[in-house]
Amino acid sequence: MSEAVDFAKHFLLAMPGLAGDYFAGSVIYVCEYSSKGALGLVINRPTELTVANLLEKIDLTHSADNAADPAQNRVFQGGPVQTDRGFVLHSPARAYNSSLVLGEDLTLTTSRDILQDVAEGTAPDRMFVTLGYVGWGAGQLEEEMAQNVWLSVVAQDNIIFDVPPEDRYLKALGLLGIDPIMLTGTAGHA
Repeated sequence: MSEAVDFAKHFLLAMPGLAGDYFAGSVIYVCEYSSKGALGLVINRPTELTVANLLEKIDLTHSADNAADPAQNRVFQGGPVQTDRGFVLHSPARAYNSSLVLGEDLTLTTSRDILQDVAEGTAPDRMFVTLGYVGWGAGQLEEEMAQNVWLSVVAQDNIIFDVPPEDRYLKALGLLGIDPIMLTGTAGHA
């Protein structure tokens, strides 16, 4: 019997068979994984909305003399579930009202207080903001993996924070040592 894989802190890369699908070309960072399901964020779909725009929409005023400029940070389309809800991956790990520590130096926060810190210029050093998330029910992700919908690889934070969004798929694929030309849109089983 094979040991179950824990997909938490992994990237899921959409296989070419998802062409035309919502997830075509997506890289998803799996934040949480358990027998009850999984939660992830698409990390390579920027929107036109900036963090500064988001602060305005929720009535938080950004002080212009702050070192961090939220106008430089894009908000991403994190997935099709609860697209009106914000999710912030950030480093260093810091506790807010609603935070989930994901690793030594990475936290997922869904409470407004982190955005208050952004407005006040005391935001975490690195952050990635999305609206919405991707969710799987119990056994759903495992079924999709068996159908070759996704490739999985242990995530590297630098791809989320330091690589331009348009290059994240190829960088994550490179972690597997795979050239995209080697991928096919059809699945096969031996």
